[in-house]
Amino acid sequence: MLDEQTSFKQENLDKTKIRNHKIIMTSVIGIFTNILLAAFKAVIGLISNSIAIVMDAVNNLSDAASSVITIVGTKLAGKEADKKHPFGYGRIEYLSAMVISLLVLYAGVTAFTESVKKIIHPEIPDYSIVTLIIVAVGVVVKIVLGRYVKGVGERVNSDSLVNSGEDAMMDSIISASTLAAAVIYLIFHISLESWLGAMIAAVIIKSGFEMLKDTLSKVLGERVDAELARNIKRTINNYPEISGAYDLIIHNYGPDSYNGSVHIEVPDTLTANQLDQLIRKITIDIYQKYDVILTAIGVYSINTQDPDAVEVRERVKNIVMSNQYVLQMHGFYLDKIENSIRFDIVVSFDAEDRNKIYQQLYDEVQKAYPEFALQIILDTDFSEDE
Repeated sequence: MLDEQTSFKQENLDKTKIRNHKIIMTSVIGIFTNILLAAFKAVIGLISNSIAIVMDAVNNLSDAASSVITIVGTKLAGKEADKKHPFGYGRIEYLSAMVISLLVLYAGVTAFTESVKKIIHPEIPDYSIVTLIIVAVGVVVKIVLGRYVKGVGERVNSDSLVNSGEDAMMDSIISASTLAAAVIYLIFHISLESWLGAMIAAVIIKSGFEMLKDTLSKVLGERVDAELARNIKRTINNYPEISGAYDLIIHNYGPDSYNGSVHIEVPDTLTANQLDQLIRKITIDIYQKYDVILTAIGVYSINTQDPDAVEVRERVKNIVMSNQYVLQMHGFYLDKIENSIRFDIVVSFDAEDRNKIYQQLYDEVQKAYPEFALQIILDTDFSEDE
């Protein structure tokens, strides 16, 4: 079993290396493409006296900088865990994604400022056929690059690449608007590029805020994906010795890097050795199927040799589950030696006052069984999806 667990860990390391290699290679492609586009557009913008094309070139440089940040972030996030950071450095990827979103915001604000200046003090542009062709090529390149980078980012679960890809797509819209403004000017002699630049800049600013909000949400810590939680619980519940899996908590330490804990409900007849073997099997099974390391598996024992306990459990369950905000009751055990009843309840976050509901239920159960001391825990199911 130890060899099997070691094999899984090595497989996970190999997957991480492959993922990081894809991110870095995609970023390198983005760097070279954006530098070439920036050079061409800067020259054309200066020659044609087009502020929109010059700002478009600046945007390409910001995209190249984003790719550099992605590479640095991926390299740092790939560092081995150490004494100071025992769960690794994976969350650095979220920080690099945050920096990229700030760059997008900066590019949007800069473009908006320059566009407003040109609206107040307009300059007459001087377009040529060559200018329009190069801008059109730039639009196509940015669309292809943006779709490619975002696609790779989604496949390898990299927020940095996804943000870079979305930024590239936004740049293609800027270039397309510049091209449209040039065509309108050549046909109707009406200069709209500053106005179009201001509108597109506003869209970029909005996109930057959305990127920043999404990344900050992950840094703060989001609830685990409901489907993943259900699958993990379903896998654990498939073990014949287990009657329920509860209190699943999964911590994210970077893209595709999860550690967690769970409680299992088992018969009170299992020996320590049997329980130890069961926990080890579950740990390996969950790691193999979902790449989630269960660092702790807690145990709830259930009565199996006392028929009175079954009757009491059903009555208590009816009392507790009659409240619309109670999602679960688990870990029930009636101890006649200690003359106590213990169990956990999960109250929905939708309840206005969870503690008030807990106290009401405590009083109702105590009234039904005044001869028993109650040990009721107000639990939180962090994977709650109801």
